[in-house]
Amino acid sequence: MRKIYLILPILAGIMFGSSGVFVRTLTQNGIDSTTLLFLRFSIAIIPILIAILATDKSLFKIDLKDIPLFLVCAICIVGLNLCYNESMNTVPLSLAAVLLSTAPIFVLIFAYVLFKEKITSRKVICMMMAIAGCVLMTGVFESNILNIPPFGILLGFGAAIFWAIYLMASKKSIEDGKHTFTILFYSIILISIGLIPFSNFNQISSFISINPVLTIIFLILHSTFSFALPYILSTLSLNYIDSGVSSILLSGAEPFAALIFGLIFYREIPTILMFTGFILTIVAMMLLGKNESTEN
Repeated sequence: MRKIYLILPILAGIMFGSSGVFVRTLTQNGIDSTTLLFLRFSIAIIPILIAILATDKSLFKIDLKDIPLFLVCAICIVGLNLCYNESMNTVPLSLAAVLLSTAPIFVLIFAYVLFKEKITSRKVICMMMAIAGCVLMTGVFESNILNIPPFGILLGFGAAIFWAIYLMASKKSIEDGKHTFTILFYSIILISIGLIPFSNFNQISSFISINPVLTIIFLILHSTFSFALPYILSTLSLNYIDSGVSSILLSGAEPFAALIFGLIFYREIPTILMFTGFILTIVAMMLLGKNESTEN
């Protein structure tokens, strides 16, 4: 293993963790949820297009039979981002990131129900640890629970469910010979086209008019750092390190980054119990990822 490449999924996790800052800023400036997604995905087409051109132009090739899976992936990406964005707007950034990181639990459940894949005792223990950690992070044993809307927690779990379905659908597409970049490229094209009727272009023009240069740079950074570049880096890391290791590093870095960003920008200071739940959930997800890596 080339250890220098371990930094790729860590950087991807940090970038994913920064998305809350972009989302809250755009929301506070009058951008609604669907318009925000249109901005994120339509701009992200460019860096992913560049990534394909720089790696392998044959990745543009698809068959008609690939379209249904691309549609499933597109729907899941929209559902994931809608739920996650709203969750980040209503609960602490670290809690939203932790709830999203529980996606592997839903993957295990779906795999068991749909494909009868075995759930080991170690996986059950990891799931119980993660659930216990999430419960502590909500502040249910403290007065903090009054400040955390239950709907925001449900949206966080909704994002994890959409993420789990996306992982399974994209895995099936990869098994059919399609590259991650191909799946992403055509999925976000479908998403961008589908979101046009639901996007408010007056909101976009009003936001840009605040300061055209700075706001356009902000929109490019938002799309690049919260979506395109993390996917590109995590995908590139798979060429040099094990997928399980990459997943562990990414899933560990994202919630920690969200915790730091929430602390710096929004003074979201977790209590001792909430921080304990944070650590418990991350450790559980890392152990679960390590277990999957060993089995593979």
